[in-house]
Amino acid sequence: MLNIYAGNNALKTIEQEGFKPELFSSFLGASGGPKWFVLSGLDKYIFGNFFAGRTAPLNVIGSSIGSFRAACFCQKNPVQAVNRFIDAYLSVTYEGRPSPEAVTQSSVPILKAILGDDDEGIAQIVNNEVFKAHFIVAKSHGLVAKENKYLQMLGLLKSVTLNAVKRSLIKSQYQRYIFQQSASDLTIADPDGFETKPVPLSSSNLKDALLASGSIPMVMTGIKDIKGAEKGMYRDGGIIDYHFDIKIDDPGLTLYPHFSSTIKAGWFDKGLKRSFSAKNYDNTVVICPSDEFIQSLPFQKISDRKDFEKMSDKDRVVY
Repeated sequence: MLNIYAGNNALKTIEQEGFKPELFSSFLGASGGPKWFVLSGLDKYIFGNFFAGRTAPLNVIGSSIGSFRAACFCQKNPVQAVNRFIDAYLSVTYEGRPSPEAVTQSSVPILKAILGDDDEGIAQIVNNEVFKAHFIVAKSHGLVAKENKYLQMLGLLKSVTLNAVKRSLIKSQYQRYIFQQSASDLTIADPDGFETKPVPLSSSNLKDALLASGSIPMVMTGIKDIKGAEKGMYRDGGIIDYHFDIKIDDPGLTLYPHFSSTIKAGWFDKGLKRSFSAKNYDNTVVICPSDEFIQSLPFQKISDRKDFEKMSDKDRVVY
């Protein structure tokens, strides 16, 4: 029920050494909202069993909902954290069409559930020397930094137009910020040349960084002036890194559980035929649900944000 795709070097390494946890030095978690539900059981196995007892550092890199997952994985009991995340996400309900402020506010109890009683998870994430959290956030400039929906819409229209011509043209509107564990040694190469700025993750900025990483434009409000980073408006990390098209400069392999075999670099690439660079996935192993598995599900699809609009709360939770 799972398909596994491996880059050239990853395949050679696994053929020679087997599928061993110690081969991996990085982990990726993509954007996708409720689509992550299809991976939740796999997440619990990977961090509850496959990586259990690990002592070598693992860079856990997330964008948007992938950052929320990373926050679970980098706690002392990742399986419990994932279960709390599931319960909190399922309990979200909206009356009618919610405003960006309402959607943002609904994320606060999810954050609280992930981090546990008295926010004990914050210290566990910040101080974890093995599972090192990295939350990707997009700092926004110009009209896309505005909260006025009409101005923001104009800015997004500009992004769509520029991105359709060439992905790198939206560099003037967005910068990649990575809020990362202070002992992180992560370095990445980006063929599109987005400026990447690392910011030490701390107890004073973790919540804001996590919330910003999932703050979808027009759907949620942005997060302004995050501590430790330059002043400005921060939004969803998936704007730049929707499914990732970056090269992780690391001798080890990267494990990437994904909800689909389709990979789109950035948020604005969703409707385009543009593909990712295979070279950036040379050391990566992608694990995703097979088409046969998806066809066996109710409605023959995985969960997505449209379920909130098309289903009653009761039906959505059961589904």
